[in-house]
Amino acid sequence: MMTTRPIDGDTAGDLLRQMQTIRAFETRLESLFKDGELPGFVHSCAGQEAIAVGVCSRLTRSDYITSTHRGHGHAIAKGIALDAIFAELYGKEAGTCHGRGGSMHVADFSIGMLGANGIVGGGFGIAVGAAFTVRYQQRQDVAVCFFGDGAANKGTFHESLNFAGVHDLPVVFVCENNRYAQFTDASYTTAVTDISVRAASYGIKGESIDGNDLLAVIDSAERAIERARAGGGPTLINMATYRHSGHFVGDAEEYRKRGDVQANREQNDPIARFIERVVADGLLTNADVAAVQTTVDAQIDAAHAFAVAAPFPDPADAMSYVFTEGVKR
Repeated sequence: MMTTRPIDGDTAGDLLRQMQTIRAFETRLESLFKDGELPGFVHSCAGQEAIAVGVCSRLTRSDYITSTHRGHGHAIAKGIALDAIFAELYGKEAGTCHGRGGSMHVADFSIGMLGANGIVGGGFGIAVGAAFTVRYQQRQDVAVCFFGDGAANKGTFHESLNFAGVHDLPVVFVCENNRYAQFTDASYTTAVTDISVRAASYGIKGESIDGNDLLAVIDSAERAIERARAGGGPTLINMATYRHSGHFVGDAEEYRKRGDVQANREQNDPIARFIERVVADGLLTNADVAAVQTTVDAQIDAAHAFAVAAPFPDPADAMSYVFTEGVKR
């Protein structure tokens, strides 16, 4: 049974700060990429912030997550440093992967962020492997696998959920169901509208929620994570959401109706919905909300400036971090 989690003003402010940070980060990246200042490719998660923040708010530093090509929000919510992720996207040595990973492969093992992944469905096996390690080492940590609705139709989805179910592994599978697999509406690719019903095939728990309702995400994630931590096995959660921009920055979005996109931005924005709720409940004032935004903007400015000024890797070290230290090349 889903409940509404009570929170206080400090918690509301912190949750808002995290969502605003992700939104501001993605907005800045989009602008920089369009201006030709940022290398590589950018897939924005703007509009999906409640899922990353809500789920990661229930995790500890030593818990694991695996991410997707749309993974900046997951990394930030798990605790990655803004300076480091900005520098990584600029290909700088100060980046989390020393500039070698870029946008689609951001990782920071020190906080349990096992990596974004350019391969659709690539995180399933990694998350299950991490959960198997936890079980083998008799630890209380859990693994969370974030994936999109398109990845739910990959073979790795079925193999990984089946293996996790057989072994009752401490892993939570979180589907960020934004209704489009790249440029294709889910109705053309997926036989069931509620992906969580597939959980029954693997003997695990499954549920579907509104992924743009931050408190609903927290409730669902907490139950699934604590179940996994207590030895209750995996959970598959279908979280309905909607990305504000195209598959990538610059996508012409000819496959989506402009009216649908605009309506979702105006009526189903997770940040706006959360602000409306906490202000109405008296947890934050409009002045508090504005102060959070001012702080976030300053942090984004500082991290961007750090990344621009940071040095590129030394070309002589091009092969560094490719092979495990001590292994002959």
